[in-house]
Amino acid sequence: MILASLRANVPSSRPFALATVAGGFVALVHASLTWPLAATLAIFGGGAVAAFVAEAIVIARDHLEHYIGPTLLGVPVYVLFGWTGVVYVAFRLALLVVDGLPAVAVAAALATTYDLLTDHRGVAAGYWTYTDDLPGPRFHGVPWWNYVGWMVISSITAALASPFL
Repeated sequence: MILASLRANVPSSRPFALATVAGGFVALVHASLTWPLAATLAIFGGGAVAAFVAEAIVIARDHLEHYIGPTLLGVPVYVLFGWTGVVYVAFRLALLVVDGLPAVAVAAALATTYDLLTDHRGVAAGYWTYTDDLPGPRFHGVPWWNYVGWMVISSITAALASPFL
C-alpha cells in the first residue's frame, strides 16, 4: 500500500529512464568509434556486471529500493546504462590529464562527484529510496556508503578498460 501511494506521487519516470539509457548509449557508440573493441567491451560489459552485482547486493540487503522498471533481480536495467556511461565519460576526461592508475583514480573521483551532485535529486523525485538504517552521515538523504560504493565500482570499471588502451 505504501509503495502504491509512493508511485502515485512520483512524476513519470519514463523520460528520466530514457534519458539515462540514451546517455549510456551515446557513450557506448562513442567508445565503439574511438576505442579498441576490447576496451569498449571491458568498460561497458564488465562495468555493467560490476554495477549489477553491487546494486543487487544493496537491494537484497534492503538498503535501497528502486521504483523504475524493468528490473532484473530488483536492479533497474536503465541503471546499468547510466552507470557505465558516467564512468566512461569520467575516464575519458581523466585520460586527457593522466594515464594508467592515476587516470582510474581520477575517473572514480569524477564519477563519484557526479553522483554526489545528482543522486539526491533521484531520491527527491521518488525514483529510489535508501531504506537502510546504517549509522553515518547522509547528504540530502543519500548515505555515505553509496559514495564509497561509487568510488570502488567506478575504480573497478575504469580499471577493466585500462589495460586495453
